[in-house]
Amino acid sequence: MEKPALFESRREFGYFVLIAAVLLAVHLGWHYMQYREFTAKPFFFTHADVLLSYTKQKEHRSYQVLKLRTDKGLQLYTTTHRQTSLQGKRIRIELFPDERIGFWDFLGTFYVKSRIRKVDDMPDTLQTKLGYVVRAQHRDPMLQALYGALFFAEPIPKELREKVSLLGVSHLIALSGFHLGILWFLVYEGLLMLYRPLQQRFFPYRFALMDVGLVTLAVLGVYLYITGMPPSLVRAYAMVTTGWLVLLFGVELVSFYFLAAVLTLLVVIFPALLVSLGFWFSVAGVFYIFLLLHYAKMMPAWAITLLVIPVGIFVLMLPVVHTVFPVTATSQLLSPLLSLLFIPFYPAAMLLHLIGAGELFDTALQHLLTWGTLATDHQLPVWAGVVYLLFSLAAVRYRYAFYLLLGIALGYGVYIFVNV
Repeated sequence: MEKPALFESRREFGYFVLIAAVLLAVHLGWHYMQYREFTAKPFFFTHADVLLSYTKQKEHRSYQVLKLRTDKGLQLYTTTHRQTSLQGKRIRIELFPDERIGFWDFLGTFYVKSRIRKVDDMPDTLQTKLGYVVRAQHRDPMLQALYGALFFAEPIPKELREKVSLLGVSHLIALSGFHLGILWFLVYEGLLMLYRPLQQRFFPYRFALMDVGLVTLAVLGVYLYITGMPPSLVRAYAMVTTGWLVLLFGVELVSFYFLAAVLTLLVVIFPALLVSLGFWFSVAGVFYIFLLLHYAKMMPAWAITLLVIPVGIFVLMLPVVHTVFPVTATSQLLSPLLSLLFIPFYPAAMLLHLIGAGELFDTALQHLLTWGTLATDHQLPVWAGVVYLLFSLAAVRYRYAFYLLLGIALGYGVYIFVNV
């Protein structure tokens, strides 16, 4: 017997979208009032954490570009002529908003002039203490930054970002639903092994998905707290929680209505997602996973896991990614393989750092990060990217549109890598 759909009819889904649109409008109105209040002030004092700092040159004079997260929840860029690196510092800062900051900029990340009033060390938190433990296990600053991003969602420096881009694994570095999915599987299955004998002996009437799933969500919630609750991971946690609830109620999980519903709810709760490029890339990735599962459901599970998903996602995402990011290198062809290897690597790396042996993979990672081939730029026109997305939506309903979409993506992939 098939599981019931999340919505019984298109009309029911339409009502859901309409209600969500009203709630989104109200939430955006509240944010707009905050925006007007912020830009109306000639100056604004706040405390902020320096997430990222790098040096640039202009007219033979150097300055620092800082990425900040303020106590008010704003993420912004600013500059300073201080020579001492402020990476990982906590500052008291005076901001000078002006009319050049638009509303959509305010929702996302924007630039604002500022004056730093005071610089302090970051307070000792569980995250910072664990960060020290992880960094102490590596001599290479690049690997320290890599594991900081993998475990604590710390921003990565420009040099490392360029290296992972050449390998086509940027999606593996930024904490997302993929990482939480791996952790969910490991924690859930581990707890289930302990739960089953107890259930059979003492409480056979209990539902394992409810009990073990609830504890797993609590464990993931603790991890979310340790990482400082970065927005990307909060969104991923919301998706994992929604997926668990859908399974608990016995509703069909792998459906485009479910994806659209989760997307709509997330945008209503976090309106800043409307201007988040990373969010839309993650939505596209999940959409293509659902699309591949929809048309490959008769294939063996091992083929779907080892071939269809990793290779299919890589191919189908190429036109989407190259509409925004033109960097192309033959080393990016390793992306499907590295994505598969990341599944056992991620929990293994966590375990090794817990027992103080985190340096075990250092040599291999250093070789990998220095292996990226030379890159060229292949930018897909915006109009072509829009047409590709329309074909993608048509592929949900029409099989021929799916095969045409796959052919377009594969042909484009061959073209850009042959011409690197």
